[in-house]
Amino acid sequence: MTPLVQSTYDWLYRDLSLRWAGLAVGLLLLALHLYAFFNGRALMDWLKTAPRDKKVGVIILTIDLFWALLLVGGMDLGEFWKMRKWLFLLLPLSYALMIVYVDEFLTARAIGILLLLAACPLLDAAFLELPVSRLLLPVLAYIWILLGMFWVGMPYLMRDHVQWVSASDGRWKRLTLGGAAYGAVIIVCALVFWGR
Repeated sequence: MTPLVQSTYDWLYRDLSLRWAGLAVGLLLLALHLYAFFNGRALMDWLKTAPRDKKVGVIILTIDLFWALLLVGGMDLGEFWKMRKWLFLLLPLSYALMIVYVDEFLTARAIGILLLLAACPLLDAAFLELPVSRLLLPVLAYIWILLGMFWVGMPYLMRDHVQWVSASDGRWKRLTLGGAAYGAVIIVCALVFWGR
């Protein structure tokens, strides 16, 4: 494994502090939800077609592939270390097979995989940290895990979720403002309560 892969893996899964994880996630939530609030109609229209958009799905699935390769290259597989080379072959093969044979709702599946991958660093960063406010990150991570599992296994649910969220302008605005507020609370906690 290359030093770059190992150092990236260590930074993301071993050295990521609660403060930096909180700042990154809080800023991401705040920015995305404020963008969704101010660009509601255009974003709603795009989200209704996004689960079946193969181009977007391929882009996100490619990100998933490189993240998974980073995991395989950096993590300690213990007694399964002999399988590492097979995993390096299996991941690109499954990536190609998904694009060719599982292309329906590819974006929903790819976002689901991305949510599953992104949850682990949040859980690691918050593990055994002292302030109770740290639970803001695991709660978000478990929501991502639940959505990720459902969107990978039953990707049509993403379409249903988008339809429910965008059913009315009022609901859209309340949910986007709620997401932005959650991000702002995480940022405040990261700056005030979460050390390192």
